[in-house]
Amino acid sequence: MSVRNLEPKAVWNHFEDLNAVPRASKKEEKVRQFMKDFGSRLGLETLEDEIGNVIIKKPATAGMENRETVIMQSHLDMVHQKNSTTKFDFDTEGIRSFIDGDWVKAEGTTLGADNGMGVASIMAILESTDIPHPAIEALFTIDEETGMTGALNLDGSLLEGKILLNLDTEDDDELCIGCAGGIDTNSEMEVRMEPTPEGYTGIKLSLTGLTGGHSGMDIILGRANANKIMNRFVLDLYDNHGARIVEIDGGSLRNAIPRESFVTLAIPISEAEKIHDSVADYFEEIYAEYETTDPEMSIEIEDCLCPEQIVSLDDQNKIINAIYSIYNGVYKMSAQIEGLVETSSSLARVIVKEGWFKTQSLQRSSVESSKMDIANTIRAALEAVGSNVQQGGDYPGWAPNASSPILKETEEIYKKLFNEEPKVQACHAGLECGILGDRVPGLDMISFGPTIKAPHSPDERVNIKSVQKFWTYLLEVLKNIPSKN
Repeated sequence: MSVRNLEPKAVWNHFEDLNAVPRASKKEEKVRQFMKDFGSRLGLETLEDEIGNVIIKKPATAGMENRETVIMQSHLDMVHQKNSTTKFDFDTEGIRSFIDGDWVKAEGTTLGADNGMGVASIMAILESTDIPHPAIEALFTIDEETGMTGALNLDGSLLEGKILLNLDTEDDDELCIGCAGGIDTNSEMEVRMEPTPEGYTGIKLSLTGLTGGHSGMDIILGRANANKIMNRFVLDLYDNHGARIVEIDGGSLRNAIPRESFVTLAIPISEAEKIHDSVADYFEEIYAEYETTDPEMSIEIEDCLCPEQIVSLDDQNKIINAIYSIYNGVYKMSAQIEGLVETSSSLARVIVKEGWFKTQSLQRSSVESSKMDIANTIRAALEAVGSNVQQGGDYPGWAPNASSPILKETEEIYKKLFNEEPKVQACHAGLECGILGDRVPGLDMISFGPTIKAPHSPDERVNIKSVQKFWTYLLEVLKNIPSKN
């Protein structure tokens, strides 16, 4: 069965159309044009602000003219990540989705359900001729995944709506009323390279198959971080066998838990056989720690030509110590909301190449002071070894409003439709609502969506039945938008 034949067909067909368009963060030219062409084809007012956000406006259907205008919002960009064995060009190829039981997945890449399902649902509403709804301002933001620059630079004067439906959460039984803010902490340090001593050869370690996932939503699950795990191997091989760093390439995206790390080392020829055994033995110990969360984790060691240069011993120690010192994982749980991560940090990227040591990490928190505390903790660890640290991409969280009128309305609709209470929660991810609330003052906001698992990884998948549930719920919410005051 084709994904296009799934119900609701309008949503799935728009999702497949969208997935045929390359849409990496900061490379949204094609998908922006795709969306502008879509709005124009429907004869709807279609705008683009200076930064590149696309807005499509649709009048209310008959009988709904006196209802409040609704801003329906999702982001156009998606995380582009693939397995190391997958041959795929994100710049030119469309995502290849398929049905696997109750889920839709992609062949060896991220699926783009985050936030493609939201975009596709809004497109289906805009194209519909028989769905009752108030006046709609469809807001498609850009670059959500790598800095939220679309939301941060939104021209709020183009919008008149007072209610915001953000369709970017990942559990179909949840209504989200708050989220974490974030800040990037990046560093670089020049390292001294020196000639490789005689009697050395080269090896390459490849750590792959880790589960990965969203570094906000999934950080509480305790999954292995490839950068931190590989650093343990490097220290072990240095302490016991005299291994020296040549190159490191770990992680890929700032907002994803690193799934892979690759390291080239120079080792004494006399230790080569022992090192092969040592890596295998040490991997068994580490695998026992993460067997539940990362069952597909594996490490391979292969011989390579002896490198001409290695990192100086002093700088190697600084690199190893810095990676060990960078906090990774849950930093603090919320005291107000049970089970919610308040503050976290993820070491997303580690690079040692051509005489430079570079890192990228992302700190998140629903409390501004705690966010800066963990960010400064990471800064201190890196500056202690002499790295130059840059912090940027700072964006605010979204403070929960338990007395929100749209929350009360959507709660009641959920209970009537599904005969159960929704989970009203804040999430440890960077939704755009906090920023949009600053750009369009007075917004009453709620966020919901279908069930999506493992976003930001090639294991990303969306539940088919939850899309049907989400669509039914969305239509009912639109039908019950309150009248203007």
